[in-house]
Amino acid sequence: MIHIRETLHDIHWGKLLRYLAIVIAGNLIAAAASALFILPNDLIMGGTTGIGIFVEHFLSGENSSMIVSGIVLIANIILYLIGVLLLGKKFAFATLLGTFLYPSFMGMYSAILGDRRLTENPVLAMICGGVLMGVGIGLVVREGASTGGTDIPPLIFHKFFGLPVSVGMWLVDLTVVLLQAFIMPVETTLYGIVIVVFYSIVIDKVSPIGLKKMQVKIVSRKYKEIREMILNKLNRGVTQLFGQTGFLKERCNVLLTIVSNRELVRLKDEVQKIDPEAFLTVSVVTEVRGRGFSRDKIALPKSEERFDAEDLAEVASETAAPQEASPSEAK
Repeated sequence: MIHIRETLHDIHWGKLLRYLAIVIAGNLIAAAASALFILPNDLIMGGTTGIGIFVEHFLSGENSSMIVSGIVLIANIILYLIGVLLLGKKFAFATLLGTFLYPSFMGMYSAILGDRRLTENPVLAMICGGVLMGVGIGLVVREGASTGGTDIPPLIFHKFFGLPVSVGMWLVDLTVVLLQAFIMPVETTLYGIVIVVFYSIVIDKVSPIGLKKMQVKIVSRKYKEIREMILNKLNRGVTQLFGQTGFLKERCNVLLTIVSNRELVRLKDEVQKIDPEAFLTVSVVTEVRGRGFSRDKIALPKSEERFDAEDLAEVASETAAPQEASPSEAK
């Protein structure tokens, strides 16, 4: 009982609830794309939904959306069990939620709306379905979760054969789409390929949202003042690098820090106030993990800033400078 209480106490409930909310919302949006746009307009797509559409073609039923959602659930469970056997317990926990949520939401939409269409224009249905699918899966991927289904074979290929996951996903989705080409008109198959391209692009745009940060490098003679400003005004960490100018071969100090988009404007303004001649470069980094970003900030008092920049520079120059050989060594 004591261990259970300690485990419950260590759980960050706010982050857990946020994680669950985003994963549920992502699956809800992805299921809406299939049930409201793709299936009612007899379009095709990749993933287990595409497998469901292929199998449903050989079955007879009044509510095709319900049949597809049932097939998707069965396919997800089979692929999930294969993933558990080959990828281990960590995979099982991360994928369990998506394995059941997506087909359940598809069934919910189908039960409420049946096969009613929001639009009869196949091009509009293709665009809306592809974009919504990309947004939904992108939100799930952004949280490090999985929608299950055909996400699993690429992970297996990556583990055992070293194939990149993104390449594996493209191959699996296109294979499923081309499989449906045997029972669908050529135009429908082309729509399916475009849907796969659409949601793949949207996933790449949505999944890094909120994770992208700005990496800033600053070269200035007034690096001490800028360093103190970053630590005390922006409350951000800073790393001091030691370099050398290319033309005059002078030793210089380079400050490296990571800030958000909103903090970037303030950082540039503050640097310009301290040193208008400072050299500053900004790069976009897709993800940052560590203290102040994926972990809570800790504001350190000045008394804990232990080494002065000049001391570090002297240490660096001493370690970098070659030692003179003694007369005996020269011989």
